[in-house]
Parts: sequence; C-alpha cells; structure tokens
Amino acid sequence: MAVKIKTKHGLIDIDNDVIATVVGGATTDSYGVVGMASKNQIRDNVNVILKRDNYAKGVVVRQEDNGVAVDVNIIVSYGTKISEVSRTVQSKVKYNLETMLGITANAVNVIVQGVQVLSE
Repeated sequence: MAVKIKTKHGLIDIDNDVIATVVGGATTDSYGVVGMASKNQIRDNVNVILKRDNYAKGVVVRQEDNGVAVDVNIIVSYGTKISEVSRTVQSKVKYNLETMLGITANAVNVIVQGVQVLSE
C-alpha cells in the first residue's frame, strides 16, 4: 500500500518501502540507537541488526485518514536512558517524514527489542 498525495499538478504515490527507509535513516542517526531490529524476530533471525537495505523489515507503516502511524523496532546501546532515546527517535522520525515526504505522522511507536553492550 502507498500514501497518495493529491496536488494541483497530479497525484503523488509514496510506497511504504520509501517511508520505511526514511524512518530507518532517522532512527539509526539517533544517539543511543545501535540499529534496527526485525519486526519478525523468529522468522528473520533474532540477533540480526538490520542494514540500510533492510529497514523495511523493522518498520511497520499503517495508513490513517490524515497521515500515517509508524512502528519502529530498535536495539539500544547499554547505558543510555531508553525513554530519552525513544523520545528522540519519535521526534526525529516525525520531523523527517514531514520535511522530506510531506507526510504527517499521527503516531510513532518505538518498540525496544534489545539492549546491546558496545565494545570500546
């Protein structure tokens, strides 16, 4: 399914994979996020941190009346405050969706699927 934006010049279709890539990029750029996790851990392998080309596996996009709702599955760094990392991800995802794609994010749900200790 895709988001459709009607303009005076025609119709713009934005695919969910494009939305997932923008969401994944905003998420992984946030401090305290080690990487994206798969929404289907058992099927996709529990311990895998998703790479840039697989962000769609860690993001669920649902169309709503006047925007989208997004679920983001992440792995955070040990020692960071999970609530602050989650709030940062929410605001960054919302901002990037609005500025890059012109889509309103009605909800950005962050699902923390793991904590990883980073070696120095």
